[in-house]
Amino acid sequence: MSSKESLAQLLATLPYSSPFLFVDEILEVDENKIKGKYLYREDEYFYQGHFRDRPVTPGVILTETMAQIGLVALGIYLANQSGNPSPPPFAFTSADVNFSKMVLPGEEVTVEGEKIYFRMGKIKVNTVMYNKAGEKVCSGVLSGMILKRMVK
Repeated sequence: MSSKESLAQLLATLPYSSPFLFVDEILEVDENKIKGKYLYREDEYFYQGHFRDRPVTPGVILTETMAQIGLVALGIYLANQSGNPSPPPFAFTSADVNFSKMVLPGEEVTVEGEKIYFRMGKIKVNTVMYNKAGEKVCSGVLSGMILKRMVK
């Protein structure tokens, strides 16, 4: 999938909205990998208290960004390729992430996800986040699964 229209359509199927959507653009996706971007705006809600007088993007937000791009968006794409007519709800189930660099307000990152497997409604991916300079910010293995129904 490479047309801008198709990539924008995939982005529109993500089950998130502001202030919890951490994907600005899906750059490319196929049956094995995905690549997307996000700009951490200086007025993001989580910078208000993390850390006082020296804001830094929390690791949990970096992990969530990797999950939204590298796991959920790729999972929706793969499920649709398998004949699922509408985007299935995904649950993020586990993460093993290593952090290498800080991400400050105003920084743009690129996330790349590579499928380890997608079978029986479960997905596992290797993910890497890079800063604008191409330096690795964090990386890890993320897992998730398609929910049979949404819990209310």
